[in-house]
Amino acid sequence: MPVRLALGLAAGAALLLLTAPAAPADPFETVTVDPTGRIAADGTVTLSGTYRCTGGTGPVFVSSSVGQDDTVRHGIGGTRAICDGLEHRWENTGKPTPGAIEAGAAHVEATVMELDSSAGLPLPAFHASRQQDVTLTEG
Repeated sequence: MPVRLALGLAAGAALLLLTAPAAPADPFETVTVDPTGRIAADGTVTLSGTYRCTGGTGPVFVSSSVGQDDTVRHGIGGTRAICDGLEHRWENTGKPTPGAIEAGAAHVEATVMELDSSAGLPLPAFHASRQQDVTLTEG
C-alpha cells in the first residue's frame, strides 16, 4: 500500500507541476524551423532548423511535429541536443501514417525539451519552442 500511495502522490505532484505557469523563457535559448521540409516517395518527412540552449543538466532533445489540418499532428523524430550556448543544427526524420501528410503547405512545431529528474521523477523542462508554417517538397 505505501508504494501505491507514493506513486499516487508523485503523479499528483507531476500534474501540479505541469499545470503551473511556465518560467519566463531565456531569450538566449532559441529554436528555428527551416521554411522548407522534405517528404520522400515513401512518406518519410524530414524537418530541420537550428537551436541554442544553455544549462541542460539532464538529457535534452529537439522534438518536432507536423500537421496539415487543425486537428492532427504527427511526431517527426527527435534529436539529442547539446546545451552549450552555441547554435547547432537539428534534423528529424519520421514516417507518419501512410497518406496523412503530402507535399505542400504544412505547420511545424519544434521544441527543445529537457528531462529534469531533480524532483525524483523525470519531468519536462522546456528551453524553447517555435511554431511555423513550412512547405514540404518532394524529394
